[in-house]
Amino acid sequence: MRLGILTGGGDCPGLNAVIRAVVLHGAKRWGDEVLGFRDGWRGVVEDEAIPVAPERASRILSRGGTILGTSRIQPYMTDDGPERVVEVLARRGVAALIVVGGEGTLSVANRLHRDLGVALVGVPKTIDNDVGGTQLTFGFETAVQTATDAIDRLHTTAESHNRVMVVEVMGRHAGHVALWAGVAGGAAATLVPERPFDIAAIAAELHSLHRTGARSSVVVVAEGARPVAGTLAVPEPDVDEYGHIRLGGIGAIVASEIERRTGLEARITVLGHTQRGGTPTAFDRVLCTSFGVAAVDAAHAGAFGQMVAVTAGRIALVPLGEATAALKPIPDGLWEVAEACRS
Repeated sequence: MRLGILTGGGDCPGLNAVIRAVVLHGAKRWGDEVLGFRDGWRGVVEDEAIPVAPERASRILSRGGTILGTSRIQPYMTDDGPERVVEVLARRGVAALIVVGGEGTLSVANRLHRDLGVALVGVPKTIDNDVGGTQLTFGFETAVQTATDAIDRLHTTAESHNRVMVVEVMGRHAGHVALWAGVAGGAAATLVPERPFDIAAIAAELHSLHRTGARSSVVVVAEGARPVAGTLAVPEPDVDEYGHIRLGGIGAIVASEIERRTGLEARITVLGHTQRGGTPTAFDRVLCTSFGVAAVDAAHAGAFGQMVAVTAGRIALVPLGEATAALKPIPDGLWEVAEACRS
């Protein structure tokens, strides 16, 4: 069988590990050849692809980014885009397309399968861990570890100067990275998009914490966090050319308000794209490899319109329509853990 594969949306650690697993398992188990489309959906629409042989794929397990490139271009941006996808796949002899991406990329995959019958299987990718239908997306664990390492380092410098350190992490609509890193890093407060924050209450708690002997405190802020309505003025976010909200800057606002309200020196660290770049952790490498193997087997089983997922700790298949119906918020149970163990 000739398989196609693309990596769409924002990059994240582990994309190359998925590509490797698809190529190696496809070749060894099924005798497949794999065609890699360049820059996500753009490569399919514009018919730009490269063969990915096992000799090349075998060397990319630990490499960050994606050897295929990625973009946010998708077929429904033009009237004839979806039909061009069907035409290119047929002309290239691609029997099944493996689509590696987040909510946006997978939503497009769902539409193409539902409306045009495109034979495809989804693989969930995003450091935000907000794709529905799966307990975990790859890239998330690496991003959390990156954020936690940064928080550990910031604790020591904060203690030396009796400071509050505000750490802004990614998380546009869901605060999984912020919450996990906040718990793992012993944050004094964690601000997430799902739960509007009260800056006055946070400042009062930090002031009390430092008055009773603490010489450092860390506040983790997801980029999409917002205050309770009417309590703090924040600018409206911009929208990029693809309709995505362009966030960033809430951490600086929070740090400024904390310093103004408490008299404590507050510094801001924005981790930004360091969370998305670099080498995937061992956990993400194993998860990516498992996802890639499962996606190939699903394609050979004719399980199109499905997404590989982690369900009850096992690799399973879920319908793409179900996985992309709504973003996955942070779990209430872990939020309660974070609230119970703030320091």
